[in-house]
Amino acid sequence: MATQTEVKNQLGVKYNSDPKASLSFLERFAYGSGDFASNIVYSAISIFLVYYYTDVVHVNAAAVGSIMLISRIFDGFSDIVMGIIVDRTSSKFGKARVWVMRMAIPYALSAILLFSVPANASDMFKIVYVFLSYNLVTTIIFTAINVPYATMNAMMTQNQYERALLGTFRMLLATAGTLFINTFTLKFVDYFGGDPRAWTLTFAVFGLMTVAILLFTFMFTHERVIEVERTEENKTSVKEEFKALLKNKYWLMMAAVIFLLYLSLTVNGGSAVYYAKTVLNDPSFVVPLGNATTIAQISTMFFTAPFIKRMGKRNVILVGMLVTTLGYIVMIMAGTTYSMILAGNIIKGIGGGFAASCLWGMLSDTIEYGEWKTGIRTAGLANSASSFGSKVGSGLGGAVLGWIISAGGYDGEAAVQTSSAISAVNAVYIYVPLALTAVSLIFIYMYKLDKEYDNIIKDLDERKLKQ
Repeated sequence: MATQTEVKNQLGVKYNSDPKASLSFLERFAYGSGDFASNIVYSAISIFLVYYYTDVVHVNAAAVGSIMLISRIFDGFSDIVMGIIVDRTSSKFGKARVWVMRMAIPYALSAILLFSVPANASDMFKIVYVFLSYNLVTTIIFTAINVPYATMNAMMTQNQYERALLGTFRMLLATAGTLFINTFTLKFVDYFGGDPRAWTLTFAVFGLMTVAILLFTFMFTHERVIEVERTEENKTSVKEEFKALLKNKYWLMMAAVIFLLYLSLTVNGGSAVYYAKTVLNDPSFVVPLGNATTIAQISTMFFTAPFIKRMGKRNVILVGMLVTTLGYIVMIMAGTTYSMILAGNIIKGIGGGFAASCLWGMLSDTIEYGEWKTGIRTAGLANSASSFGSKVGSGLGGAVLGWIISAGGYDGEAAVQTSSAISAVNAVYIYVPLALTAVSLIFIYMYKLDKEYDNIIKDLDERKLKQ
């Protein structure tokens, strides 16, 4: 166990090495900034990629949905591999943080490749390009940076409240990244000419930003939780680690919630541009509607810390999901009344702010529970397996979006959509996310770790002292 002493990292930055110490604002902000950079690609995939494929470079919507689903399954398995790699990484910069530095430039290049489909190529060539580039970005590069980044929460501190704050900063800045993408993508595309080449140039600019932000994250974050060094005596196999993870009931609950959340976010976010264009008859509405949710979520996260301290993370996320449900109900009642739809998005954003503040801190807490229950600590594997759920959820979300609008008869080149296409767009924008949120509420209701956590940490500390 590290003692409470001020030390310098390899870059000469001073920090408190005690894993239970309070973290500085700079370190919290630096950690959260990593998810701002991540969301430049993730939010672009969620909000604009399907639209880019179907309406800009004219790839068949059903083919896009199938590619996304198949690719995300590959992507999920690559997350597991990366989690195993993180658990076995040993460097002077730590186990997880070092990967943020290593993958910064490849990550930026991947953003450009994703939006560089040859517009004049044959349909088959486009489909092959989409499959290969989408897998390169999501299965390999995004995984190699996002799994270690997620693992950093558990490596930076064992302080339950600080983990919640790191999760808050992470989601606050992730949401800011979504706001950035939602606000500026189409403006940059228009500035560069509005053609397929303009999308490539836009993400070349965004890619340069991500390099600077990820290096900032790397320089000003620190790993304090020192794990017992793997030796021949205490070395565990991957099979044993998986068995231990599956015995962790709270991890299973959070993995299910993360899967459902990302499935819902992708379906709802990806359908926003279709909803604005098809249901509200004005594609420009996608910006204010998306920003209403995002600004409400960011604003809410500024005020969640006192609620977390008083109520606990589980109760706060429970309230958040109930508020999100209310937002969808308002949107159902709104019909095509823009002001009510806007209000529903604001309410949904408030609920999302409460939920997002707690999600990743709760996941990190399950790592200690698993170590306490089984004697095996699997920080990287736990995060990668949950990332597997988020990736499969996102991939399935993209597939569901493509399948439903395709089944409804949506035609990206048609001036007027059929009534079945409009119904399909309504379904993916409101009803499917509402149902997924309701199921998530059941898992959160069963989560009781907040009450048990302090005793678990005390018991783990006593075990380490005996060893």
